[in-house]
Amino acid sequence: QVLLVESGGGSVQAGGSLRLSCAASGPTYRTNCMGWFRQAPGKEREVVASIDRSATTRYADSVKGRFTVTRDNIKNTLYLQMNSLRPEDTAIYYCAAKQTYCGSSYTAGDFGYWGQGTQVTVSS
Repeated sequence: QVLLVESGGGSVQAGGSLRLSCAASGPTYRTNCMGWFRQAPGKEREVVASIDRSATTRYADSVKGRFTVTRDNIKNTLYLQMNSLRPEDTAIYYCAAKQTYCGSSYTAGDFGYWGQGTQVTVSS
C-alpha cells in the first residue's frame, strides 16, 4: 500500500509563489509515475503535472512556464513549485501515484493512490 501526504498549500496573492510537497511511503515501485491534479469548486479534477522515476515531465498547458514538478527518488517525495500564481489556480491540489510509467496520455482514473489534498487559494 502507498500513503501520500501533501503539504505546503495556503493563501497567496496573484503573482506569488507556493511550493507543494508530497511524501510517499510504501513500496517505491508503486510510485514510478507521480503527478499533481487539482479540482476547483464545481469543476472536474484535472491534471496539472506529472513526473516519472526517470524525470520525464509533462505539464498542462495552463501551467507551462509557471509550475515546475520535481521529485526526490531517495526521499520518495514529489514537489510542485508554483510561480506567477493566478486566481484561476485556486483549487484543492492532490498528489497521485501509479506503478506504471506516466506515458504520453493518462487520466485521473489511471492513478491508484491519492493524497488527501491541500488547498491553494490565490486572491486577486
